[in-house]
Amino acid sequence: MSEDTVRQDGIGEPDDLDRLWTPHRMAYIRGESKPGDASAGQCPFCRIPTLEDADGLVVRRGRLAFAVLNLYPYAPGHLMVCPYRHLADYTETTAEEAIEIGELTKQAMHTVRAVSGARGFNLGMNQGEVAGAGIAAHLHQHVVPRWPGDANFMPIIGRTKTLPELLDETRALFAEAWIG
Repeated sequence: MSEDTVRQDGIGEPDDLDRLWTPHRMAYIRGESKPGDASAGQCPFCRIPTLEDADGLVVRRGRLAFAVLNLYPYAPGHLMVCPYRHLADYTETTAEEAIEIGELTKQAMHTVRAVSGARGFNLGMNQGEVAGAGIAAHLHQHVVPRWPGDANFMPIIGRTKTLPELLDETRALFAEAWIG
């Protein structure tokens, strides 16, 4: 097929998108390590605490919950706070688990603000797959730092997201500076 034929058919036409190759996201797209049922054995949030902190991107460990960097962050410094216990719904937490999740969330906010100057945060739990939970079988609280202009032209006009630092560097920085 000649180049002219391909372009007339609309196949292979150049577009205006830049490409940042992120092959590590294929595991996310394929649903790898995502529990298909409530089985704790398949759950990444159950597996992560068994790893060394650097390998699991764990920033802080508590007695009942831990803070971990999101492997697929919405924004730089995106953390999650997870109970160790495999449970899906916030209403299933014990009073002690709920308190520790809240305390670790506060500590994460203090730490990220001190380290990176975040000016705001989005906090939230997507409860259930229909509510947007990527891993609905294991409760996790998102802590997403925000800065003025962070939703700037790059995603809209540049059609690109930028992360200024490798995740292992961010994890080490947060772990060292943890406030709480």
